[in-house]
Amino acid sequence: MHKRQPGLPITVSCGLINPLGAKAMYLRSSIYRIHGTNNARSIGRASSSGCFRLTNAHVTHLAT
Repeated sequence: MHKRQPGLPITVSCGLINPLGAKAMYLRSSIYRIHGTNNARSIGRASSSGCFRLTNAHVTHLAT
């Protein structure tokens, strides 16, 4: 993500404005994640460098 958008912060604390939404789960030892989002319009679009975006409700259900 930093190659594409160098101005992004290195880390993002948890909370309502976190772009990873309610949960984020790494896929094994890769850099890819299944994560929620606070922007439902971004689901199903190429906007996250290979991650799978779900609604916060769906990713929370999947993580439990």
